[in-house]
Amino acid sequence: MLEFDLSPANDTRSGFGAGLHELGQKNPKVVALCADLIGSLKMDAFKKDFPERFFQVGIAEANMMGVAAGMTIGGYIPFTGTFANFSTGRVYDQIRQSIAYSDKNVKICASHAGLTLGEDGATHQILEDLGMMSMLPGMTVINPCDYNQTKAATLAIADHHGPVYLRFGRPKVTNFTAVDQNFEIGKAWHIHEGNDVTIIATGHLVWEAVEAARELEAEGISVDLINIHTIKPLDEEAIVRSAMKTGKVITCEEHMINGGLGSLVAQVLAKQAPSLMEFIGVNDSFGESGTPDQLMEKYGLKSKNIIAAAKRLMEN
Repeated sequence: MLEFDLSPANDTRSGFGAGLHELGQKNPKVVALCADLIGSLKMDAFKKDFPERFFQVGIAEANMMGVAAGMTIGGYIPFTGTFANFSTGRVYDQIRQSIAYSDKNVKICASHAGLTLGEDGATHQILEDLGMMSMLPGMTVINPCDYNQTKAATLAIADHHGPVYLRFGRPKVTNFTAVDQNFEIGKAWHIHEGNDVTIIATGHLVWEAVEAARELEAEGISVDLINIHTIKPLDEEAIVRSAMKTGKVITCEEHMINGGLGSLVAQVLAKQAPSLMEFIGVNDSFGESGTPDQLMEKYGLKSKNIIAAAKRLMEN
């Protein structure tokens, strides 16, 4: 009943760094490119042990995407690294034209996503990236929830042919998924079975959803809890099966509601299993400067907000 073997809290970007280094040992075709943020992206170990496969492109993100696309022609598997804002908004044209349109095998690895970037403020806190990347034909979009899942996702995308957007963050979060997990792209993790309300969460909001589910269960509200780590392709079967059981669905994301997980789930349910819905996410707003916890509190992304949404649905 929502009990886990917890590892020490860690940041998801460190899970990426650990996964990338392991790939360096396993696969000589894996190369890494960074836009002057080696420490922030935790790419230090890869650079140290595989210097001939590491490329520092400087503060030239658009060029990095073009170089990465070119490397795939030679059979390499490039992993690009910079902040999520610079991995998407700054280089959308290059990703669309040079990577997605021609189905290049580039792994776009994006750290410091969402409000939990914190004090750097709205100019760096991209909240639209999952939507932007999901709209690109052929792009796989992944948003893991903790260190272990991020490492597993990093390893998995190297074996997946085609462009991938992998999103992770800076703050330390509870590390609760299995160290030896089998990360299956496009397959949701059904964390807990319940009958009253469905909670579908992604990224940093998954642990908030776990805590909300615990309290709701203690109050007698049965929660069907799903971790959607792959935004695209979306596990429609898991979503529809749960919604048909409960008829009440909450989506939780550290992202804009419009164009994010909430919009995608609503689109699926509108066609296959119309349900009452609540949306936990940022509502048509830029972020601002503050600590991650302050911002999660202000923008309504905490477990208490999920609990309140569930109780509103239960009243209908």
